[in-house]
Amino acid sequence: MNGDFAPRELEGTGAIVTGSTGIIGKAIALALADAGAGVVINGRTSGDIANDVVAEIEARGGRAIVQMADVTSEEEVQGMVDAAVEAFGRLDILINNVGPGTSSPITELTYAEWRRILASKLDSAFLCSKAAIPHLRQHGQGVIINIGASSAHVGNANRTVDGAAKMGLAGLTGSLAIELAPDNITVNCVAPGRISRPGATSSHFAARPIPAGREGTPEEFAGTVRFLCGPHSRFTTGQTLHVNGGWYVSIN
Repeated sequence: MNGDFAPRELEGTGAIVTGSTGIIGKAIALALADAGAGVVINGRTSGDIANDVVAEIEARGGRAIVQMADVTSEEEVQGMVDAAVEAFGRLDILINNVGPGTSSPITELTYAEWRRILASKLDSAFLCSKAAIPHLRQHGQGVIINIGASSAHVGNANRTVDGAAKMGLAGLTGSLAIELAPDNITVNCVAPGRISRPGATSSHFAARPIPAGREGTPEEFAGTVRFLCGPHSRFTTGQTLHVNGGWYVSIN
């Protein structure tokens, strides 16, 4: 099995990938563009990186635009959605990927920092979904994917706010999937385990070996997201899919 997808199965669709200047967000944006989607590349401050991602997509024959936006701002989120519709004529796919993390004992975590992380990871998914849904409904089907974290499902010392936010995304996913199922809009959460990133270290992954014996690649993770955006996953909704090489296995 070579893992190839049907050629350009997302041709003619429009997509937004928030936080697409990071390693995982960029990989998702490239994967969707390779599938034929027009992609909004979003970041808050990394304009040069966003332009580089667009240039790479265009060099591969794809379509993309840059829309810098703070996704905790309702006004800026609406502007990003409007830009997607203006550029591609429609919006079919939303990937809620943005959200920096923090590592701090809870006794040292300020309330302001707690609120900042929750806003960036969870409030942003609410705001982006709310703005995107009217456009997804227009075309009889759509896709929302929230990017979670396998580590949130097992607990992680000094990462209380990250775990709370990512588990909040899982809850949002389930409830929104049921609400939007009559509109033929699928909503899923994809939770990465240890994905290779330059210079990244993580004690909670190191303390528990990965059964697959290696880290995952951003491209492998993005492939799961691409599948969930495509025509062969229309009956899959309300799920959290873990991409972690067996590091965490959910049996319900």
